[in-house]
Amino acid sequence: MSYADQVYIETCKRILTEGVRDDELPVRPHWEDGTPAHTVKLFGVVNRYDLRKEFPLMTLRRTYYKSAIDELLWIWQKKSNRVSELSSRIWDAWADENGTIGKAYGYQLGIKHHYPEGDFDQVDRVLYDLKHNPQSRRILTNLYNHADLSEMALYPCAYSMTFNVSGKVLNAILNQRSQDMLAANNWNVVQYAALVCMLAQVSGLIPGELVHVIADCHIYDRHIPMVEKMISLPPYEAPKVTLDPTVTDFYAFTKDSFTVENYRYHPFDEKIPVAI
Repeated sequence: MSYADQVYIETCKRILTEGVRDDELPVRPHWEDGTPAHTVKLFGVVNRYDLRKEFPLMTLRRTYYKSAIDELLWIWQKKSNRVSELSSRIWDAWADENGTIGKAYGYQLGIKHHYPEGDFDQVDRVLYDLKHNPQSRRILTNLYNHADLSEMALYPCAYSMTFNVSGKVLNAILNQRSQDMLAANNWNVVQYAALVCMLAQVSGLIPGELVHVIADCHIYDRHIPMVEKMISLPPYEAPKVTLDPTVTDFYAFTKDSFTVENYRYHPFDEKIPVAI
């Protein structure tokens, strides 16, 4: 079976059997009808994906990987906060009167900082260090800028990446403060697995492990029946995912740079309610 499915099934089973419910607590998220959106959750979930063995694209339901990668490139390549510059409409609900999501996500990555070697934004500093200082233990990005939180439409969920080069292998840790297992888990895993693959290729490295650390890993109350149905399905084998080997510039990648072959997935026709 797909390893991504195996991890997903095991994590969801643990949440449903060992998790803590917040039904009696006042919560910020709510459903469209105004009802509080409660969860069952686990704290401190750590999942590991070895990208040398398999790309973590789940088969229990379809992950729209091109849209996921497009959003990642909107943040990491364009360093944008303007929703009109994103192909999908997933951020429209959070756009302000200027059509942006405020000082969030791509905005933070695009701020230049001064270093002894020169001025870099966070992405270009990572690219520089992977080529010139691969032994460094300081190759990381951080979107959780407390000074700007009040001007963000949504506090960043996946907020930091730490990169580590071991020999010729690029490994990374994705830190996430909050994870909606049904709506967003494999979406985020695919995005940051793709990022590791792209950064490795342009740096002359091999993609290794993606370690996904989730502080608050939860399933929303109205999602539980859908999750239970999903994890009862027999997973398919993982598809084959390859990256265009001719791309040597990180800023030249597109959502079409990835080729996915033999992607089988179970149908999922239910509309997922989104907590606001």
